[in-house]
Amino acid sequence: MERVVQFTAPRHVEVAAHASAPLPPGHLRVRTRYSGISAGTELTAYRGTNPYLTRTWDPEARIFRDGAAGIEYPVAGWGYSEVGEVTEVSPELERGSDGERARTAALPRVGDLVWGIWGHRSEGIVPVERMMGHTLPEGLDPLAGAFARVGAIAYNAVLAADIHVGEDVTVFGQGVIGLLTTRLAQLNGARVTAVDALDGRLATARAYGASRTLNALDDAVAESVREATEGRGADVAIEISGAYRALHEALRSVTVGGRVVASGFYQGDGDGLRLGDEFHHNRVQLISSQIGGVPAQLAGRWTVERLQRTFLALVADGLVDVASLVSHVVPAAEAADAYALLDERPADALQIVLEF
Repeated sequence: MERVVQFTAPRHVEVAAHASAPLPPGHLRVRTRYSGISAGTELTAYRGTNPYLTRTWDPEARIFRDGAAGIEYPVAGWGYSEVGEVTEVSPELERGSDGERARTAALPRVGDLVWGIWGHRSEGIVPVERMMGHTLPEGLDPLAGAFARVGAIAYNAVLAADIHVGEDVTVFGQGVIGLLTTRLAQLNGARVTAVDALDGRLATARAYGASRTLNALDDAVAESVREATEGRGADVAIEISGAYRALHEALRSVTVGGRVVASGFYQGDGDGLRLGDEFHHNRVQLISSQIGGVPAQLAGRWTVERLQRTFLALVADGLVDVASLVSHVVPAAEAADAYALLDERPADALQIVLEF
């Protein structure tokens, strides 16, 4: 039997059981070991705020259309940070029609540990083209594979920020993705100021390379950033918390003509965002970063696949520490408790990983 984590209504989680499906041609079967919970995107479905619950995304026109929901409850198998063991490979992938071996070095073998996206389920049936080159690097802790996607989101924001050595960068939000953004920006040569409302996360941000930290509730963030940069403001701000007030403060924090990368998943109307203020008067560049693609100017060289692989290589080389971000490893049967913790007591958790 296959076990699948699903939302049956806002803030209601269950683990459903289904019969395992036969393996179709061109696919791999993967037995899940770990699956990381996204405290951003997934909580929008858990809380009932995700735009797909009320509108439909038109992929050709690339707009949301009112009138029908793109998804509805039960929302099953969300999750995009999985690690598991290959247990079955479709036979025709192993041998060609002439009986000779048809595999390439990039094709995972039975027994390999692989990373990818197949959702919070005990096994994934995944098209082989999505798993080529996804074997976990030698010696890497399997838990690290659960960071491939979240690491790529952080990496994408840093690429969109176009950071240069010696620039001042302010990162708003120090959850898992924000902390990884802080580290990658620091590796890229930036002097990073980390902003969050939780002191514990700010302490972690210092360990991840932040030169300065500011508490969003207690400190005058924009004024402090300008004071620390001889009145200029930050060259770049990356907003990754998904809070409109944080995005507004990011716009207040940058220099004239500075860049703000909006990488959070913002929900509802923009309460607290005043675009007639600093954004307008300082001619700020506001750039969207979303993991569906890379910055347009880099599309000839970078892909989302390269982002993921490069991030895992940084982890394997010891340049990025992800192990310390795992605050809880929770049996999949207790998924409801894991989501309630992230929703109600975010100060008590960073990365929660479901174990199958």
